[in-house]
Amino acid sequence: MPITQLHPELIFSSFAPMSQKPTIPRGTRDFGPKEMARRKFIFACINKVFEKYGYQPLETPTMENLSVLTGKYGDEGDQLLFKVLNSGDFLAKTSVKDYQEGYKALRSKISEKGLRYDLTVPFARYVAMNRHDVTFPFKRYQIQPVWRADRPQKGRYREFYQCDADVVGTDSLICEAEIVLMIREAFAGLGIEDYTIKVNHRKVLDGMAALVGAEGKEGALYVAIDKLDKIGLEMVLEELKAVGFDEDSLILLRPLLAVEGANREKIALFRSKFAGNKGEKGLEDLETVFALLHHLGSDDQNVSFDVTLARGLSYYTGTIFEVVVNNVKIGSVSGGGRYDDLTGVFGLPGISGVGFSFGVDRIYDVMNELDLFPPETVVSSQVLITHFDEKSRNYGLGILNLLRKSEIKAEIYPDLVKMKKQFAYADKKQIPF
Repeated sequence: MPITQLHPELIFSSFAPMSQKPTIPRGTRDFGPKEMARRKFIFACINKVFEKYGYQPLETPTMENLSVLTGKYGDEGDQLLFKVLNSGDFLAKTSVKDYQEGYKALRSKISEKGLRYDLTVPFARYVAMNRHDVTFPFKRYQIQPVWRADRPQKGRYREFYQCDADVVGTDSLICEAEIVLMIREAFAGLGIEDYTIKVNHRKVLDGMAALVGAEGKEGALYVAIDKLDKIGLEMVLEELKAVGFDEDSLILLRPLLAVEGANREKIALFRSKFAGNKGEKGLEDLETVFALLHHLGSDDQNVSFDVTLARGLSYYTGTIFEVVVNNVKIGSVSGGGRYDDLTGVFGLPGISGVGFSFGVDRIYDVMNELDLFPPETVVSSQVLITHFDEKSRNYGLGILNLLRKSEIKAEIYPDLVKMKKQFAYADKKQIPF
């Protein structure tokens, strides 16, 4: 049918511009002024603690070469990396054979970069590249977003901020003890009181694996028991059975995963079982950390030796940490641990380090749920200058200038409108004066 014979409305609708409903990718969020004010409060509190303990600021690029990122987080972590397509005709170097060999062969041809998964591996890369310019022990903090291709859910996002603090170039367990103090101090500033700092040691886990005859299956053991608080003991044992653990190993493992008591009692129990076992070194390190806390004028309050804590990242080799806020179903809000040779893969072997990270987005959700944000965090301006007419508005501009020169956050209502509308504006923005 010729276009001239079509109904006029059909002709119009065919050429009318399509309106598109704006959206954002799943697992990402916008932050309005109220949210940003509260997030800045969290950042400022954590930033203050980091600098108080001698950590210096650092930033690394959003993208890293995939050669830097892959192989550092275990198989599961590698699956969650966001890959960035090469610019231009990214299929130009591919062949039918690449498609037939699967995604790994294809990926190496079409993607050379990825969004950073965490801040620790980029930090290790930075240290290796700048080894002659940094002063060891090197203490740095980094507050930047990271990306993980995870399934979005409450408390778990695809884009989120981490606040990392790491120190490399020392084996001293003073660093581990200070991490406990930094977590406590940051939480005190944020008003979070009911929380648990879980600690364990990878050598304790290795000792447990040796005790139950799981040599060669350590990775499967760690991944399974790290899920204990989510799926329960019976499901963990079933998962281990499915990957080849025999009944005798599971019988030995069951009481170890169910152990309770004070930190010293748990350490004493495992010491009796680890005699001559590689796990003894891990227990010694944990005892030293608790002793150092005492020398620093503190104790092990809020700290729990948790043998089920495994932390999935494969680069940890010593003490590991995880922090949960009790009575809030959001998951861990902080975590970290010691790594003996993370820089070695970048050509700088033998550099031990330890660090931890605050998950700002989860901390925000915790504080929001518990109503912990101080009212003043949402105050943008302290003063709003109102006016009745053009003459009083012009007079107010001079007052505005004086207030700002005195470092008082102030603004003036820009339009000549009724006073009621100006006061409504002040109420909505919670301007006190």
